[in-house]
Amino acid sequence: MRGASRSVIGRVAFWRITSQAAWRSPALGSSCAASRTGRRGGIMCWRRVSAFRFSAPSGSPTGIKRLLSTDGPIPRICIVGSGPAGFYTAQHLLKHHRLAQVDVYEKLPVPFGLVRFGVAPDHPEVKNVINTFTQTARSDRCSYYGNVTVGKDITVKELQKAYHAVILSYGAEDNRALGIPGEDLAGVYTARAFVGWYNGLPENRDLKPDLSSETAVVLGHGNVALDVARILLSPLEILRKTDITEDSLAVLARSKVKRVCLVGRRGPLQVAFTIKELREMINLPSARPFLDPADFKGLGDIVKDAPRPRRRLTELMAKTALDEPGEEVAGRWASASREWRLKFWRSPLEVLPATDGKRARGIRMAVTRLQGSGETAKAVPTGEVEDLLCGLILSSIGYRSLPIDPAVPFDSKQGIIPNNSGRVLGAPGLYCSGWVKRGPVGVILTTMNDSFDTAQFVLEDLQSGVLDVSNAKEGSELVRSILQSRGIHPVSFSDWEKIEAAEVARGKLAGKPREKVVDPQEMLELTRC
Repeated sequence: MRGASRSVIGRVAFWRITSQAAWRSPALGSSCAASRTGRRGGIMCWRRVSAFRFSAPSGSPTGIKRLLSTDGPIPRICIVGSGPAGFYTAQHLLKHHRLAQVDVYEKLPVPFGLVRFGVAPDHPEVKNVINTFTQTARSDRCSYYGNVTVGKDITVKELQKAYHAVILSYGAEDNRALGIPGEDLAGVYTARAFVGWYNGLPENRDLKPDLSSETAVVLGHGNVALDVARILLSPLEILRKTDITEDSLAVLARSKVKRVCLVGRRGPLQVAFTIKELREMINLPSARPFLDPADFKGLGDIVKDAPRPRRRLTELMAKTALDEPGEEVAGRWASASREWRLKFWRSPLEVLPATDGKRARGIRMAVTRLQGSGETAKAVPTGEVEDLLCGLILSSIGYRSLPIDPAVPFDSKQGIIPNNSGRVLGAPGLYCSGWVKRGPVGVILTTMNDSFDTAQFVLEDLQSGVLDVSNAKEGSELVRSILQSRGIHPVSFSDWEKIEAAEVARGKLAGKPREKVVDPQEMLELTRC
């Protein structure tokens, strides 16, 4: 069985399309203040605008006309990872170079990375970006090769021999450890594994989380933490209409979890989740929020000059904690059978073992205070400790990338590939985009802009001659030959569409969008139908 996609991980959380954006030449005009105008010697100067539209301006410089012409050598470009970073990078390259041939390699047989395996099943609107990625994959200048593990089935150096440029966009496939005693006890899981389990990530399909405890603790105050809490507390009738896996739904149907406590090291002004996720939690049927009024008193004056997103988020938390709910909401909360709460200024010290020494029975936390203020405030221990009894602990404290190949530089401390604006340091012709470039932060919009940036630098290097395309490269022809000699059979995009058709057909029988295939071997068998 092959492991998880290198393009999978990360926020898990995760990601949300908070707005639409694209790049546009300044010659076309833009009302947006955010712009990137310093690189006049490049292909173009780009401005963000509120539409997915890409076009070269009339009267473009000669260099652009040459680059976008239908004459000249063909750049062969390889992208490793088929998640948002990989597909957005491919999209930009194909839009702005009419000759470029782009091949996308993916560890799993199936594409789309975190959009498939990280976005919560009850957020189908976020997954609509798959339609855009599918259009890119169906381009006659783009090819998808799944079931290929770069670094194992083929090396990065071999890819560099086959392509003029290699772009690493494989995401963050590991999670940050708590680093405390007891985190390996039964009943303790990473949010990444839990999200992968209910989303059908093959490596997590056998997780079998124990949901027999009435109290669950989620460590973290990000969107992934709220996703996990929401799935634990959501009514089954809501989840049944999503693409959550059938096995996960069966386990959740037997769940005894009634209370979820979300614990963070800092205070209300430092939470990392967004207002959309918070509002969903507040409006969750059959679940009541408990926010301590003392945590929010006096915050109104502090946040009045804060950026609008932070101010609105804090105001919603404070309103929920301090204001009397309306009659309808009060009635719903009064009859709620489940509850959730936010707990601030607590840092995990130790997972407490049950009497058998094998299972978790609770978590010991240090009471903290803030040193500094605002987004950069640090949590420092006060010396006090607090125990919270629970049998289920989910750690949602972040993700990290792993090195892909000994030939690729890697900063283990930061968990990224050392780079300058996407150009890998000390490795000409090697680039990176997405979380492996900047770390596991941001939403889909952030990754889109970041990927466009990397693609733009590749285009500039093509124009300037830094990437020499005068010598033809064999591209996928050479790679397929190498893989064939090693008994590796890549999965094409049309093969993936066979898998998808089977998933949709199975889902239709169950009244849901799809029933995901979670076994890589079964995926491969479906491609042979």
